[in-house]
Amino acid sequence: MKLTITAAGTRGDVQPYVALGTGLAAAGFDVQMLTSDDFESLVTHAGLGFRSIGGSIEQTLQSDEWRQTVEGGNFLKIMRKMNEEMTRRAHELAAKVPSLLADSDLIVAGTGGVPGTVAVAEKSGKPLVLAFVFPITPTRDYASPLMPFDSLGGALNRASFYLMQAALWQTGRVGDLTVRRELGIAPPPRLRGAVPRMIQHGTPLLYGFSRHVLPPSVEWSANIHTTGYWFLDQTWTPPDDLIAFLERGASPVYIGFGSMSARNPEESAKIALDALALSGQRGVIASGWGGLHAEDLPDNVYMLRSAPHGWLFPRMSAVVHHGGAGTTAAGLRAGVPTVIIPFMGDQAFWGRRTAHLGVGTAPIPRKRLTAQSLAAAITRTVTDQAMRQRAAELGEKIRAEDGISNAVQVIQRYATEINLVRYSTPNQLSAADGRKPAQ
Repeated sequence: MKLTITAAGTRGDVQPYVALGTGLAAAGFDVQMLTSDDFESLVTHAGLGFRSIGGSIEQTLQSDEWRQTVEGGNFLKIMRKMNEEMTRRAHELAAKVPSLLADSDLIVAGTGGVPGTVAVAEKSGKPLVLAFVFPITPTRDYASPLMPFDSLGGALNRASFYLMQAALWQTGRVGDLTVRRELGIAPPPRLRGAVPRMIQHGTPLLYGFSRHVLPPSVEWSANIHTTGYWFLDQTWTPPDDLIAFLERGASPVYIGFGSMSARNPEESAKIALDALALSGQRGVIASGWGGLHAEDLPDNVYMLRSAPHGWLFPRMSAVVHHGGAGTTAAGLRAGVPTVIIPFMGDQAFWGRRTAHLGVGTAPIPRKRLTAQSLAAAITRTVTDQAMRQRAAELGEKIRAEDGISNAVQVIQRYATEINLVRYSTPNQLSAADGRKPAQ
């Protein structure tokens, strides 16, 4: 049975879906990943089929124009810029997506997704599973991840999710409508698109985050499953000088911002180095800081080209990063405290969540970051023993989950229910989900 996963965004956005794909492939599915050219090697090295939608989102984010937009932190400007980018590519995607999904028996649409995926599923009648790494379904428990605060209270929290659904729909709206015109099918609901209606009508929705970090809402229906995180654990041989650095002193602090490059990387590098000096901590900083070279660093700082977070983070005393869902998950699983410097999107949401759980400091928005504020946050993460204990306990709980297996079981059961495939043994939703499966 051929299954295609569509995913878009940066590496942190796409990697959880590659991890999910490996679990599905191990369960017997013929898995293809439909994503941008940035991730061909990531996908193929995981043993999955790769299909390209072209482009390079990570390269786009490195442009001066995008850096200025992201660093400004203005949500409306960021969404407008994303909409402009998708509008520019709408006709290209309309020409590609239907043929790329034509031989799929089942489609898994990821966060951000690929515009036109839902339209193709509607036209062809192909079954679809939704899979997101942050919540999009309304709840009274907290405000939506795109809001700049934790809670508005009850009904207003629910309303914030409707606004979020509308905002997410607008970023891919032109691409979706272009595909629909090419396929000759009607447009979806104008305000929030087709996804909310699909969820309401029973389409399975997988949430790839831990119930220990964000508990499932009692308001969510039985087709919504909080499975646990989807981690891609890779074999990796660390360089000898990194091992030597780690062994000759106390556990260092990791500082890295993934694809979230600043307009002035030299300034960011200085802030990071000064914060480590002020806090008296050793550090591992991710490469990508302009003008900064390994030979220029003090002996207590190591510049890292790349390393799997699953290997690196457990060896750190704390992690400082941008708050992407995948990086946040890796830090929490490692059981060490977190400092989040959000740039955009749902990053501030995860920063507030880690602070609420008592496993990290309050997030520091990138445009307000100083060496002093970062040093104070780092100092707290390495000296606050109660925070460190809470982080260790949460890490144990997350490591005990098997989010990929839980998600695979939901998809297997759905495929069986709609008569796509029969399995020789019954599959039941893991108790980790905490609710009964849809009947």
